[in-house]
Amino acid sequence: MTSAQIAPPPGEAGTRFAFGANWQRFLDDLDETRIRDAEESLKTMLGMADLTGRRFLDAGCGSGLFSLAARRLGARVHSFDFDPQSAACAAHLKARYATNDSNWTTETGDVLDADYMRGLGAFDIVYSWGVLHHTGAMWRALDHVTGAVAPGGLLFVAIYNDQGSISRYWQWVKRAYHRGGALRAAMIVIHWPYLIGARRTVRLARGQVALPRGMSLWTDLIDWLGGWPFDVARPDAVQSHVGAKGFEPTRITTCGRRHGCNEFVFMRAEDAS
Repeated sequence: MTSAQIAPPPGEAGTRFAFGANWQRFLDDLDETRIRDAEESLKTMLGMADLTGRRFLDAGCGSGLFSLAARRLGARVHSFDFDPQSAACAAHLKARYATNDSNWTTETGDVLDADYMRGLGAFDIVYSWGVLHHTGAMWRALDHVTGAVAPGGLLFVAIYNDQGSISRYWQWVKRAYHRGGALRAAMIVIHWPYLIGARRTVRLARGQVALPRGMSLWTDLIDWLGGWPFDVARPDAVQSHVGAKGFEPTRITTCGRRHGCNEFVFMRAEDAS
């Protein structure tokens, strides 16, 4: 098996976790250090120190942090998210850091809506980190973001790693979390030592105080436990799917056998139709 698409449990078909409330809490702790970390993440993966004049699409903008980072690096940014609260987070950051900036637009939109995606036009950089596997139709969503990349442009996506039976375990955990009440509390208590305690201890032992990409431990915990729908894919499946559309990988960072996201940067051929 090279990939897996995990169906929602009965009664939850078509639902998506509301990430926006979690991201709104994250913005309360957003500071200059986290913004700079996000900028460095973009520069490293894209292989560019300056995005001046480049059209940047943040598909599933979440907190809006990476839209802000791209704008500060000079890009012309369009941010959208399926969750109105997430779209509001991006609008809040724009109002806070780039008031009346005509080179940054934000709105609510759905990456699964083919007409909406076509209407956006083409971009030099399409960014969708940890988003497409939460749509309930990951491969279709991936097709839509590849279609938004201009010839010669870059696609930067992050997709959950397929760990086989371990991914099925996390499916069960996420299902239990979404039942709410005592089950939700139990999932947080049970997984806190692993997802926060152990990670924090290891990072501190390595002298790493801050999380990469400007993230926070609590936000990551709720993001991980609550993230539903839940699709996963192995790196070769993503490479094959995107490569068939005229893209070549320029940078890939994988998780190995661990859970988390594999990161991919692809370049679209100049003569792609």
